[in-house]
Amino acid sequence: MHIAVLKDAAGAEARVAATPDTVKAYVADGHVVNVVKGAGKASDFADALYKEAGASLSASNTAAVKSADLVMSVTGGTVKLLAAMKKGAAITGLLSPTDHPNYVQAAAKAGVTAIALEWIPRISRAQSMDVLSSQSNLAGYRSVVEGAGIYGRALPMMMTAAGTIAPAKIFIMGVGVAGLQAIATARRLGAVTTATDVRPATKEQVASLGAKFIAVENDEFKAAETAGGYAKQMSAEYQALQAELTASHIAKQDIVITTALIPGRDAPVLVTKAMLDTMKPGSVLVDLAVERGGNVEGSKPGEIVTTKNGVQIVGHLNWPSRMASDASNMFARNLKAFLPLVTAEDGSFVPDWDDEIVQGSALTRDGAVVNERLKVK
Repeated sequence: MHIAVLKDAAGAEARVAATPDTVKAYVADGHVVNVVKGAGKASDFADALYKEAGASLSASNTAAVKSADLVMSVTGGTVKLLAAMKKGAAITGLLSPTDHPNYVQAAAKAGVTAIALEWIPRISRAQSMDVLSSQSNLAGYRSVVEGAGIYGRALPMMMTAAGTIAPAKIFIMGVGVAGLQAIATARRLGAVTTATDVRPATKEQVASLGAKFIAVENDEFKAAETAGGYAKQMSAEYQALQAELTASHIAKQDIVITTALIPGRDAPVLVTKAMLDTMKPGSVLVDLAVERGGNVEGSKPGEIVTTKNGVQIVGHLNWPSRMASDASNMFARNLKAFLPLVTAEDGSFVPDWDDEIVQGSALTRDGAVVNERLKVK
């Protein structure tokens, strides 16, 4: 198989879809790997390392994809790039299919198989391929470290000859992969940590990390999880009750980190302006959902906003790219684990179309949109 590794340049993207280590493994398996010059520079992987691993270097994305059977990317490249690929080839990445229907249609028109890695089913067999979890894990860690730096005060209790410094209070809203890592990190740094989520299963997870769970635990709460493990859309009545509880809790916090996202929807607003007004000067809110509209009223993508009462709202984009080397390593390993599902015994590119992981993540095939989630009902 001829594999091309793109140089991803969309927005604040610093990751790369293959590292020298995974390239070395691909070459050892008999694949031909072509890496675009500078593809790994922002992740601290020099071109020379890819050459040592057995890859050849290409001057541009367009040049790299022309002979490729499989194109590895983080963001999927451009619609124009799809037209440069040969028919029957495939491209992988975080393709955001529902946000970019034109990209999906362009892939179909070009006869390219587009594979959205974020749509890999969340089943036990696919855990090693789960790019969303690996990247969210790093985002959760980084959010606490970044929030602590902006907060500018100590997190743990410190007993000194000059007196005692009280521990900071950190509140995590949304206990998915990012939220759980944020809780663990906040606890390791010595903060008094609380967390909330509408899914009842998370209560035990929060407690296991040594944090306190905060939620309205009524009958609706007990049934607030989908079969896929995501949070359900809650009723207006429940949201009002939860908002009341949250408001009284947020007023006492030093750092609040919001991570709540529902696939295919805009991010729910969890922290309103009225809640912000109750917070102490110097408090910090980190909005990990800002790219989907934000969990915090007033958060702005790519900016740190300071409210009139001195609360800072952090709206950084692409948190995994702030730890590009680690994020790239994990992303590349996820993709390497996925590769056998699209590889025949002789090493050629042949997807196993009977496999549920391939069916769930493949968007197009043979010039048509085939993913059930994209078909018009």
